[in-house]
Amino acid sequence: MKLAEALIERADLQKRAAQLEERIVRNMLVQEGQQPPEDPQQLLKEFMEVTAALELLIPRIHRANLSATLPSGLTLTDALNRRDMLDLRLKVLRRAAATASERQNRYSNSEVRTLSVLPARDLQKQVDALAKARRELETQIQQANWLTELPG
Repeated sequence: MKLAEALIERADLQKRAAQLEERIVRNMLVQEGQQPPEDPQQLLKEFMEVTAALELLIPRIHRANLSATLPSGLTLTDALNRRDMLDLRLKVLRRAAATASERQNRYSNSEVRTLSVLPARDLQKQVDALAKARRELETQIQQANWLTELPG
């Protein structure tokens, strides 16, 4: 199995676990004399099976991320960390650029005028550069995901 396939399977299992959790909670309480639409015991059993599968799959994914490398020499683990940091930087810079770009409507000259302390254009240039770096890194990560075999 390729790492990319394992990542898809992990996402499916995580969604399934979340859905089962909701179904378990919805079926735990009923009015006296009523039966729940679904058997909570069966749902709990299924939830435990899904989490057992995740418990086996996730360490294999982590081992693959530690051993696989990108053309730049970064391990997938390091690349994923770098991507997370780029996402954080992008989030803050995008928000700052949007705030710096806001136009304030003044209805009279007596109202206080607010100005951006950083030029929106400069912030947007930084956003564009980081977004490009993030896209390029994501392409390398996805390529490695499809080329890397999942260890046993």
